[in-house]
Amino acid sequence: MAELEKGDKKLLNAWAFYDWANSVYPLVISSAVFPIFYGALTIVKDSDGNKISDSVTFLGYVFNNDSLISYVTAFSFLIVSIISPILSGISDYVGNKEGFMKFFCYMGALSCIGLYWFTLDNLLFGLLCYVLALIGFWGSLVFYNSYLPDIAFPEQQDKISAKGFSLGYLGSVILLVVNLIMILKHDWFGFENAGQPTRIAFIMVGIWWILFAQYTFKYLPTGTNEGHKVTRSVLAHGYNELRKIWMALKENKVLRRYLRAFFVYSMAVQTIMIAATYFAVEELNWGTQDSTSGLIISILLIQLVAVVGANYTAKLSKKLGNIKALIIIVFSWIPICAYAYFVVTPTQFYITAGFVGLVMGGIQSLSRSTYSKLIPELTEDTASYFSFYDVSEKIGIVIGMFMYGFIAEITGSMRYSILFLITFFVIGVILLYRVPKNAIVN
Repeated sequence: MAELEKGDKKLLNAWAFYDWANSVYPLVISSAVFPIFYGALTIVKDSDGNKISDSVTFLGYVFNNDSLISYVTAFSFLIVSIISPILSGISDYVGNKEGFMKFFCYMGALSCIGLYWFTLDNLLFGLLCYVLALIGFWGSLVFYNSYLPDIAFPEQQDKISAKGFSLGYLGSVILLVVNLIMILKHDWFGFENAGQPTRIAFIMVGIWWILFAQYTFKYLPTGTNEGHKVTRSVLAHGYNELRKIWMALKENKVLRRYLRAFFVYSMAVQTIMIAATYFAVEELNWGTQDSTSGLIISILLIQLVAVVGANYTAKLSKKLGNIKALIIIVFSWIPICAYAYFVVTPTQFYITAGFVGLVMGGIQSLSRSTYSKLIPELTEDTASYFSFYDVSEKIGIVIGMFMYGFIAEITGSMRYSILFLITFFVIGVILLYRVPKNAIVN
């Protein structure tokens, strides 16, 4: 089959559809079902539902359960930040982005299936599957994002980037609703309790991810360069490319300033997205209300509102420009975090979730398309530029998740961790103001 030309509608839709395929991971595994499952597994309660202990013994050390998952998450992102330059550099040299994207896709999906066997007695294996699933998801995004300037013209990138996130939100919601019905109405399906359908949800994520990714893989250009083979010298190619990008940033003031701002505010955004459900499980007073249904409903609310946020932000950026729109969105996170510090009831959490969803979808899609527009024209090694972007994001998450877990460990409450994240948003706004507002012509 002949490869589709840049800007072709079918190619753009196929690219965006990968969000539909892989977004079930961040929703079901990172945000909804797995955090609830992990909390139920690691928090000991009395007959009245009051918490007795939330300590977990891992590798001979005792951790607060939230701190442990925060540290493991930070470690996972550290691995991603180390290996992605090597792999993106190889793919850029060999020209086989699709091959590497498939590898991480399949590794991540199969690791999600492996979470079915996660138990306290099998904690090392379970956390290993958690780590590999995370690496698979974010590793595939390095190559997925790098395709954007290859398959879409600048005037198409905001819209198709927003469409990708919208498809991801909608597709993942469908699977989450199915999982929610299976968990809450487990007796309909012949299960004695919610434990088994919860584990089956992890298998469904892996199958969904692999199955729907095939449409994207069918149409994405392979771009293989014949005669380019992987040798020892090529292994350092990715880091050499990052070094070139770093040197190029010294001559590109606009892109350099934007990346500084992105690094700081993304540190907080990604940490909140990963830790929100753990916060709700640990800190909220659910009373007689079923916490599982309440948490999943709040996550569904975030996803649905995020669709509106992503599309509204694309319109806002078209009217005001990318940088001004980003300043507004990043600033909006400050009062949301301040309010979250005082949240104690499910209703208050639902209100917070609605506002988080509104700004979450917008900040992700606009950050990606803004960076794509700021990459110098006629750049061929787009994978290296997006590798630099992704490494910046991942190192930010490492710092954010470590600080989140560390503050929770020393204070005994995740509320102070949330409050601390306001600092990153304030600095992010200040740094965005230093980016020339006319840097991007829409």
